[in-house]
Amino acid sequence: MTATTDHPATPPAAADPGDRGGVGVRLSGLTRRYGDVLALDGLDLDIAGGEFLALLGPSGCGKTTALRSIAGFERPDAGQVLIGGRDVTGTPPAKRGTGMVFQAYSLFPNLTAAENVAYGLQVRRRPAKERQARAAELLELVGLADRGGRYPHQLSGGQQQRVALARALAVAPQVLLLDEPLSALDAQVRVQLREEIRRIQLELGTTTVFVTHDQAEALSVADRVAVLRAGRLEQVATPDELYSRPTTSFVARFVGTTSVVPATVRADGAVDLLGTTRPVEGPVPPGDVVALLRPEQVLVRADDHGTGRVVTRTFSGGTTRITAVLPDGTEVAADLVSTESTHLLPGTAVDVSPSDRPVLLVAAADL
Repeated sequence: MTATTDHPATPPAAADPGDRGGVGVRLSGLTRRYGDVLALDGLDLDIAGGEFLALLGPSGCGKTTALRSIAGFERPDAGQVLIGGRDVTGTPPAKRGTGMVFQAYSLFPNLTAAENVAYGLQVRRRPAKERQARAAELLELVGLADRGGRYPHQLSGGQQQRVALARALAVAPQVLLLDEPLSALDAQVRVQLREEIRRIQLELGTTTVFVTHDQAEALSVADRVAVLRAGRLEQVATPDELYSRPTTSFVARFVGTTSVVPATVRADGAVDLLGTTRPVEGPVPPGDVVALLRPEQVLVRADDHGTGRVVTRTFSGGTTRITAVLPDGTEVAADLVSTESTHLLPGTAVDVSPSDRPVLLVAAADL
């Protein structure tokens, strides 16, 4: 993967998803078991028409099972899948109006790029001229107008995935489903192609569900991100809200880098941490608490009398991440301007403090 900061990138400007057309998708009480494994545990999720929603979570959280349930490749043990208000839980995949792009490109090796794109239309017995015109139109849309006559083995991985995307779009699906489509590509191609997917989605207004375990991908392209854990929805929110105001400790730790710092709530509702007092972001949990600090909320400065010590320094272009360890063993990460942190080498004594921003607290028992 490319080196990235933990700040969510702002998706391209667009109208509100509900204003783009497209059909809505609703998952209601979806439950799916594989033997003793509960992959989906009563999952409820509403996706607006024209929305680009990312399903994010660790391996085994149920995100691919949820996607395959929308596509019809998985039949839930309980619950419903509704597309455009129509219950399609028992409807075969070919009759759901969905198009799916897989992690593996799954192109037919004996067909050219144009023939691969047109395959779904051929199955639907569309006239040859219509198939050729649609294939040419979509290959131009994905930037491969001059590659239609090439076979898959003559294309790069990124080009093959573009063909797979064009093939999924050829049948004009109501819902586009993307199952970790970029994970097999190298870092630079991944960034380019995720931006292309977002551009195309905005242009077409197709309701899109994108499964990934890569938080940078989810935060950079989605209108909203749904974080799953053990088959349940932890939080669904815009990228900015998910990063800045996580509602659970799991989301706070899974999305972006977070330092867990001992903290004490004061009688006036503020919190003491790292030798300072700061206001609190949101409600104060009952019982013992800890503070969750993002790297951009942490200030580190060289101080011969400081109680912290730099343990690592990671250069990432304009910013450098400094990790310092405190006397109690707590490690705290800070993102600093690279040109202002060249002197903070491993072993340097430092003072570590939080910025003036309000601090997010979670119950210590939740960690």
